[in-house]
Amino acid sequence: MIGKDISRYRILEKLGGGSMGVVYRAEDTKLKRTVALKFLPLHLTNNEEARSRFIREAQAASAMDHLNICTIHEIDETSAGQIFICMPFYTGETLKKKIARGPLPVGQVKDITRGVLNGLVKAHEHGIVHRDIKPANLMVTDDGVVKIVDFGLAKLAGAPGSRGGGMAVGTVAYMSPEQARGEEVDLRTDLWSLGVVAYEMLSGRLPFEADYPEALMYLILYEEPRSLTSFRSDVPDALRKVVKKAMSKDRGKRYQSAAAFLEDLDRLPAQGEAPSERKVSIAVLPFEDISPGRDNEYFSDGLTEEIISDLSRIHSLCVISRTSAMRLKGTDRDARTIGRDLNVRYLLEGSVRKVGSSLRVIAQLIDATTDSHVWAEKYSGTLEEVFDVQERVSRSIAEALRLKLSPEEERRIAERPIGDIRAYESYLKARKEIMRFTEEGLERSLQYLKEATDIVGENPLLLAGMGYTYWSFANLGVRPPEKYLSKAEACAARVFELEPDSPRGHMLLGLVSVTKGNVREGVRHLKRTLLTDPNNPDALFWLVIAYGSTGRTTLAMQFAERLLEVDPLTPINHATPGFALLCEGRFDLALHKEEKWHQMEPASAISRFWYAWVLAQNSRLSEAFSLFQAAAQDTPEDLWAQLGLCFRHALRGDSETLKSLAGGLETVAKWDLQYSWFLAECFALAGESDESLRWLENAVSRGFINYPLISKLDPFLENIRGEEQFEKLLERVKGEWEHFAV
Repeated sequence: MIGKDISRYRILEKLGGGSMGVVYRAEDTKLKRTVALKFLPLHLTNNEEARSRFIREAQAASAMDHLNICTIHEIDETSAGQIFICMPFYTGETLKKKIARGPLPVGQVKDITRGVLNGLVKAHEHGIVHRDIKPANLMVTDDGVVKIVDFGLAKLAGAPGSRGGGMAVGTVAYMSPEQARGEEVDLRTDLWSLGVVAYEMLSGRLPFEADYPEALMYLILYEEPRSLTSFRSDVPDALRKVVKKAMSKDRGKRYQSAAAFLEDLDRLPAQGEAPSERKVSIAVLPFEDISPGRDNEYFSDGLTEEIISDLSRIHSLCVISRTSAMRLKGTDRDARTIGRDLNVRYLLEGSVRKVGSSLRVIAQLIDATTDSHVWAEKYSGTLEEVFDVQERVSRSIAEALRLKLSPEEERRIAERPIGDIRAYESYLKARKEIMRFTEEGLERSLQYLKEATDIVGENPLLLAGMGYTYWSFANLGVRPPEKYLSKAEACAARVFELEPDSPRGHMLLGLVSVTKGNVREGVRHLKRTLLTDPNNPDALFWLVIAYGSTGRTTLAMQFAERLLEVDPLTPINHATPGFALLCEGRFDLALHKEEKWHQMEPASAISRFWYAWVLAQNSRLSEAFSLFQAAAQDTPEDLWAQLGLCFRHALRGDSETLKSLAGGLETVAKWDLQYSWFLAECFALAGESDESLRWLENAVSRGFINYPLISKLDPFLENIRGEEQFEKLLERVKGEWEHFAV
């Protein structure tokens, strides 16, 4: 077969096969893409039952468009009558191969189980029971997306043949009790099998093991599996109960739907995995300024931030971000409480005394579980020695926690980003101004950065700070996006000239790329940032936005959970799991997440908008209207408040007022995929199809390619579905969605 041309496909290599099919990698010579071709073995070509099963697999899978279900391009046959299915070629490996290397981390088990459940929700909606959920039929792609494959045993629930006829159908180790008895099966059979898969991922062993199929069936029917705690101690009790419920022998006590299973999984805490699975964790509390005039807060904050930055580069250490750490400034909470609230083992606290050019720093490492001192040290010297001080603090912590540093981590901790202390002080002042997130603060930031540049010349740290400031002008919508994004991009280019493969450059270019609509490129840069700065909250946040907008919701949830782990005190981060949920159309569960954010920041225009928007998606319109109106009254100039008013009038069908309001958002919205999506919804709700399609097309062009949400799940777009222009756009979206991978 290798090298042969079949139809428009050129066979390149054999990938594998079994009793019911042989799979090859091939080139689609017409569309110039790599595909996978699954052939019915030659000896079964004339076997009518085998042909029917093979065709049924193609029909079952092709009936469903879903990220977590293997797409079927077509079914065809060779001139010799050998039938084959054409599918996308996914780079990755089967779950079976992953498990063969040993038990999986708890977080990964949750992600994979969640992906399978999302696919099963879709399959079960179509009345299709897979009947053979097992690790060999689950592909995990290189970008972490789970694909359910091989629907050869699939049956329509309740249709003729959904009974076993007294014969067990499926793979014995993963059969449900009713399947083993040859009884009628329904969707709960798939949920049992997935429970077995989850058990195997956690333990590395099957729950029932025997030398003969008959003995194995007996165990499935009458025995209980060993507790997961007998294999490992780090499985959260709540997850263990979820797996146990999925594997209930009594179908009535099992999960009654994939959605119910998924809901329980999503309600598990986003953070707080067992300590043995998590990395060593630490929070650097804001160093106290004890200078005589208490006028060096920018310096003590800067030292805090630089130590956080140093420690964040150590991959074996989980470090709470600067934004969460700074929220603890002046706190009177004890170490145990802070450790529990942040879910960390260790705390670093200290003080800075700066008098003229002399400097004294006191630092102490505390075990938050016992409120005991692990290590403490004093550092005295001159201002010019501040980089030596922060390096010594970082190294002392690594030694105290017995962390082995890689050569790259050693190099980065020893870096001296700026050689002149005066320039460094200006940089620290600029950082403080950036974090105000106001137009005035950003202007002051640029001034400080220019002062620093006048002292030391062009410098990667200063250029990255300028680029971030320019990007912030555009992101806040207070300056022309095109002009300021170009300025930020130019800064990133110069950073790379001075410091090739700079994590600062990748971070900046990632933000600019996502904002400009090149989401794929943005994700690539943001992920490169995490290679050297794994605790970077900005990179994690924007990866949630990017993956949610492109319909990769499992990955979005994964990064949202990681973000909450490193930056738990920033209110907006608590909405990111909700964003992942709403991007897959699960507005009821998303509501709880957005409500938590709103409770943390009730006066914020953006938190009011998102909570009101999800309330509207859940048909709670009067509450939504009140929040939209309150935001517009309290912060009338805020863009999110103005967008809320657009929805208020759209939901009431007031298209004229909507057009007037939307006109004021045109300049900013055309650069933003979320604003474009929201305006598309508004105009669809108001019955203005042309305007809705214009904004939807702009959203797609800027990277909003969430095909499931656009095509079906978003109820606010219902009025434009079926229109010729919409269907044409949908074809483009589907193609980009299917092939989005980084």
